[in-house]
Amino acid sequence: MERLWSPWRHEYIANTSPDRFQGTCIFCEAQKNPADDEKNLVLYRGTHNFVVLNRYPYVSGHLMIAPFAHIGELDSAPKATTDEMMDLVKGCQLALREVYQPQGFNIGMNLGRVAGAGVADHIHMHILPRWGGDTNFMSTVAETRVLPEDLSTTYQKLHGKI
Repeated sequence: MERLWSPWRHEYIANTSPDRFQGTCIFCEAQKNPADDEKNLVLYRGTHNFVVLNRYPYVSGHLMIAPFAHIGELDSAPKATTDEMMDLVKGCQLALREVYQPQGFNIGMNLGRVAGAGVADHIHMHILPRWGGDTNFMSTVAETRVLPEDLSTTYQKLHGKI
């Protein structure tokens, strides 16, 4: 029998209650101190938004673009913020294509908890590289994802590319 060891997943599994982010915002916390960008997985800081690795990725290279401002609704975001967000999505797509050579991308937002937003009160855009066959039996049957690299490796590959 083979065993898959992914100790970084324990934090996520142990904190799956709906109120796990109550009182804090992971995006507001991640952006606080630029000196901690590598520790907080922040890859890039723009004028209105920043790019961060998803700490609990679906696939290697799962990025998120979030505004610096704590904004809970897309239609409340200033045009300058959403314009830059889309420009960063395009830059992320280029970086992911260069580093991972994916065959496609998932790009999108989950607005509101019932729509699947893990952090419902701070909008953020997801961009994930995808490959043919990247949904294997582990994801479809065991509800488990197997990632080929750790977050620090992904960070080093993408840092400076966006």
